[in-house]
Amino acid sequence: MKVSEILQVKGSILYTISPDQPLADAANTMAEKDIGSLVVMEFGDLVGMLTFREVLRALHDNQGNVGGGTVRKHMDDHPITVTPDTEVNEVRRIMLEKHARYLPVMNAKTILGVISFYDVARAVLEAQSFENRMLKAYIRDWPAEAEQAAD
Repeated sequence: MKVSEILQVKGSILYTISPDQPLADAANTMAEKDIGSLVVMEFGDLVGMLTFREVLRALHDNQGNVGGGTVRKHMDDHPITVTPDTEVNEVRRIMLEKHARYLPVMNAKTILGVISFYDVARAVLEAQSFENRMLKAYIRDWPAEAEQAAD
C-alpha cells in the first residue's frame, strides 16, 4: 500500500497557516477544526509544520499561556515529508523513528496533503481486515477431503 491510497480515502482537505500569524490564532484554528497539525505555507511553499506538540511546548514555556509569539517561532521548519509513492511500511518506520505524528505528502514542490499516525494505522487495519476476510473465505470454500478423493 502506498501513501497515495491513504490520501484517496482520507480526502484532500488541507489546513494551512502563515508563519507570521500569532501562535494563538493557530491554536484556535486547531481547536475549532479538531486537528492536530497545520501546514505552514509562505509564498505557496511549505516552510514548516505546526503540531499540538509545539503548541504544548509554548504553553509550558510561557507558564500556561500561548504567549505573543508567531507560528514561525514555534514551528518545525524542517518537517519530514513523504511522496505519494512512499510505501506505508516506510511511513510507519519514519513515524516511529522520528516520533512524527504528521507527515506532509509532497509531489515535487506541491503539497498534496498530510497523513497522520491515525490515518496510517486505520489504513493498515483496514488492509489487514480485508486480507483476513479473503483468507477466511478461501478456507471456507476449501474442497472437502471426500471431494478431493473423488477427483
